[in-house]
Amino acid sequence: MSTSGAAADPLAALGELPGVAESVESVRKAVDRVYGHRVMRRRSNAVTSEAALRGARGSAALSGADWALEEVRRRTDFSGQDGDDEARAMGAALRLTAEAGQLLSIWRQSPLRVLARLHLVAAGRDDARVGRPRQEGESVDEPLVELPVPGAAEVGGRLDGLSELIIKGGSAPALVTAAVVHGELLALRPFGFDNGLVARAAERIVLIGSGLDPKSVCPAEVGHAELGRAAYLAALDGYVSGTPEGMAAWIAHCGRAVELGARESTAVCEALQRGAA
Repeated sequence: MSTSGAAADPLAALGELPGVAESVESVRKAVDRVYGHRVMRRRSNAVTSEAALRGARGSAALSGADWALEEVRRRTDFSGQDGDDEARAMGAALRLTAEAGQLLSIWRQSPLRVLARLHLVAAGRDDARVGRPRQEGESVDEPLVELPVPGAAEVGGRLDGLSELIIKGGSAPALVTAAVVHGELLALRPFGFDNGLVARAAERIVLIGSGLDPKSVCPAEVGHAELGRAAYLAALDGYVSGTPEGMAAWIAHCGRAVELGARESTAVCEALQRGAA
């Protein structure tokens, strides 16, 4: 990776890391297979709805609410008002998935505004910390991510840098941009809680808004959950390391998650075609 290329477009430079181009191509082929399925020509809305449900279930699983899909379909109360943290996490994931598609037009102009909105939606309750980056001295409740927590000043600077990259745009593949947004939010944990849910929703927004998955039928959250929490956190360690190898491994992990999400929706298409779903 050349220094000048990194300075001009750091996201595009990440696309030049060893193995990343292969991940990008593999993801594109997986997505194309779903979009080429005959069911997508007449029942894409049904596939999108099912992908949203399964994606929310996957994201909640990574936040500690690993429920069976049928349990998610059956339940109606996700408020968590009775102290049920798993129900609250599932409700947050469902709300975020529904909200993500409404924020696409704002994302490229004001990504920080979108992140604040996502956190507000995830929280679903009154809390002085909702919708704003944490201040110096405020703690983070993100027990499944045990990495050191950056200070508020670093968080603010890096969020501004990420926002500038998104607004500026560039030639980086959608997978690379989505992986960086996801990884940066998990590394920073800018909010007092629900950072993982917000990070995965932001990844979804990038994949949809980039045109890679415009109908949102390849839920990366499904793949992240299927690959497992241990692999997810190990790959995140690679991102946080900042090394070329670690960054490439994180991008590849995110790519594999999208591929598994695409595989899931292909199965949904097959079930719809058989009349079984």
